[in-house]
Amino acid sequence: MADTATTASAAAASAANASTDAPPFQLGKPRFQQTSFFGRFRHFLDVIDPRTLFVTERRLREAVQLLEDYKHGTLRPGVTNEQLWSAQKIKQAILHPDTNEKIFMPFRMSGYIPFGTPIVVGLLLPNQTLASTVFWQWLNQSHNACVNYANRNATKPSPASKFIQGYLGAVISAVSIAVGLNVLVQKANKFTPATRLLVQRFVPFPAVASANICNVVLMRYGELEEGIDVLDGDGNLVGSSKIAARHALLETALTRVVLPMPVLVLPPIVMSMLEKTALLQARPRLLLPVQSLVCLAAFGLALPLAISLFPQMSEIETSQLEPEIARATSSRTVVYNKGL
Repeated sequence: MADTATTASAAAASAANASTDAPPFQLGKPRFQQTSFFGRFRHFLDVIDPRTLFVTERRLREAVQLLEDYKHGTLRPGVTNEQLWSAQKIKQAILHPDTNEKIFMPFRMSGYIPFGTPIVVGLLLPNQTLASTVFWQWLNQSHNACVNYANRNATKPSPASKFIQGYLGAVISAVSIAVGLNVLVQKANKFTPATRLLVQRFVPFPAVASANICNVVLMRYGELEEGIDVLDGDGNLVGSSKIAARHALLETALTRVVLPMPVLVLPPIVMSMLEKTALLQARPRLLLPVQSLVCLAAFGLALPLAISLFPQMSEIETSQLEPEIARATSSRTVVYNKGL
């Protein structure tokens, strides 16, 4: 065990000397500091990088082998930190960390924007019928559910009923709110046709945001009853805290509300201005391609910003937690995994 650690350290030192541009490689650790918003933002830009969707099977095997060589201290001379970080980025983007199996391409985090943008465009289409509203809301929540399931924590077996419950709750809440708001807007006699059309474009946001909150609560309500693990500064388990669970769910829910805000609010505002330009009025066929580009840009910016709001491992003072937690450690603060 000691020999393995020594050889791995030697490999790390060799890699560090070989590259001055990249930080020293740490197996399984983020490349960028997670204590600052900018560091988390850069980290998640790597996580959602769509270029990893085009990595070949051969390149994936090479990346996995390179990391195995580093782990066992058999790294060949001349390998740089940059190569090691790149290999880890590829492996983490494609393979599930718990099962080591390939994640289906549309459900990878790196595929969330490319495969999710057409759904966003559909959600924001003008003059939606009842059927199209139901269809796009259902498709959006189905895609989210598949992404959540494909990237779930698989270290502990979780009943499929929990995911089904969360999925059905999200679909029902999204469809109900979207249809209800559309009906209210249609019956609002004080609105001019132009105003009614503009207001309808903002309907998807409250529907999606409320569905996201519903999904988080239904999927993770067990944490509120049982608590979540809190760790001291050395990574030692201190205990299980229900108060930390509430903080974790609140942070996750806030992230899920912030995420669709730029995606579903900015494009309608931008498109309402662009539609008045001479170019689009003369060429209405360009409306859909332009709206798709606007949605893609908003989605690409919103996703890393939203998931960078809070650190993955959040910190909380022990004085804010249960008395038994405060008594179990001498640390002033503890950390917990908030989830995504």
